[in-house]
Amino acid sequence: MRIAVLGMGRMGRAVASRLVDGGHEVVVWNRTPGGAPELLAQGAREAATAADAVSDVEVAMTSLANDEAVRDVACGDAGIRASLSPDAVYVDISTISPDLSRQLDGEFGRFAAMPILGSPVAVAAGQAVYLLGGRPNVTAAVEPLLDALSDTVRRYDSPSLASTAKLAVNLLLLDGVVALAESFTVGRSGGLSDDQLRQLLGDSPMVSPGVRNRFEGVLTGQQDPWWSAQLGAKDARLAVELALEAGRELPLTATAQHRYEQASALGSAEDIADVGQLYRT
Repeated sequence: MRIAVLGMGRMGRAVASRLVDGGHEVVVWNRTPGGAPELLAQGAREAATAADAVSDVEVAMTSLANDEAVRDVACGDAGIRASLSPDAVYVDISTISPDLSRQLDGEFGRFAAMPILGSPVAVAAGQAVYLLGGRPNVTAAVEPLLDALSDTVRRYDSPSLASTAKLAVNLLLLDGVVALAESFTVGRSGGLSDDQLRQLLGDSPMVSPGVRNRFEGVLTGQQDPWWSAQLGAKDARLAVELALEAGRELPLTATAQHRYEQASALGSAEDIADVGQLYRT
């Protein structure tokens, strides 16, 4: 298939690489040109503009930071909507609000949301989980590229449901990482050393596998970054806002949102595990 991937952050690069390795013809675009030389070496082509990237593709994919960036690239002047063929499918793999997914579904004739559960490393290894939401005729058109990405795809009847599913999973990790930082703080406050905390909690069933991936990062700050505290705060906010729209409150996630905002303000928080800085200092 001819596929455009717009947004060359860690996740966008990992997805594009899998697609190239899967034999697809891939064109990439980034706001800052030259962001993925390794993909060009693999055989991908770089477009000068978003409109150029999608002008002759069967599937256009966006992997961007937030609602504002997705809306701008999708619907702005010289964006996807200006050049995408009516027969092509637009797939957003970003973490965005269900409301924006719903809007894009209305503005594009063929739109699907497909947010990803897993790190860029998991994407590169073909081990990530993809949450695919859209009308049956649209998701059927996406099926040929899924084999290059993963064997695990969860399917939903609409893009907004897929976006909701992503937020429901993300808040478990976001809340859990803050809880882990506070558990370490309790232990340290009572005199436990870092080694004793590793022995106590390192393989404890009380720590989920996802949170355990951030264990050392929260404890010591030694973490390979891929999901920034700023983006973590954004995802927590989206979850809180979605619940508020339904008349419900998420006090735990609202507190986690605040903590990630504080961590982001430190200026050195390249990963959500860096929320641990707030408790180590």
